[in-house]
Amino acid sequence: MTLRGSFMFEELDYAPTPIGPVSLRRRMDPVLKREVFEVKLGEEFLMSSAYTASEEALSTLGLDAVTGEELDVLVGGLGLGYTAKAALDCPKTAKLYIAEYLVPVIDWHRRGLLPMGTALTDDPRTQIIEGDFFAMAAAQSFGPVNGAACLDAILVDIDHSPEALLSPHSRPFYDEESLARLSAMLRPGGVFGLWSDDPPDARFTARLEAAFGKGWAEPVTIERPLAGTPIIQTVYFGQVA
Repeated sequence: MTLRGSFMFEELDYAPTPIGPVSLRRRMDPVLKREVFEVKLGEEFLMSSAYTASEEALSTLGLDAVTGEELDVLVGGLGLGYTAKAALDCPKTAKLYIAEYLVPVIDWHRRGLLPMGTALTDDPRTQIIEGDFFAMAAAQSFGPVNGAACLDAILVDIDHSPEALLSPHSRPFYDEESLARLSAMLRPGGVFGLWSDDPPDARFTARLEAAFGKGWAEPVTIERPLAGTPIIQTVYFGQVA
């Protein structure tokens, strides 16, 4: 792929949103020797295609824990699409619902601006639900998906961690009462998964266990060639008995 602007950097899109301007940019990484796509909200980095192992692990480990076939899966937060794509790559996934608040992010996928092109939006199993994941979770309604025991997996990658939030309005989602309300939307054996940019937190794992019946954390080590020290990220899971 040839960059249309600078060989080292190009801004592909910039758009205002209710929570600030969001931008998509592409740069050539001299260490990785490949193009890297990055998303910023204002001046804050949200995500990067440089390292995606933990985003993919959110789906692969979460869906591995669910027995049965023809699964109905909800992903909260579309982003660059790595969690959603890993869910679609699972042969057990029959239907994938994606809840995304930022319209420009949805548009990037429809326009094929990202590394996976239009793979998500072209897949007939995919249905994108435009809206605030946290508000919909509180109402136990994600548009066409609502009520009790309607999903096999809910996989969320929105905030940086249960403590490092993009907006204060999502804080109530992480308490035990809200998580227990979300658990009611899962079928028996269903799994809730959450991505975190921080190492495992035993307090949050205990909260998951109380809300779902079973809770655990899977650390994911991200090696950085020049930094010298790896990053420890986490995917958390809660499973309904």
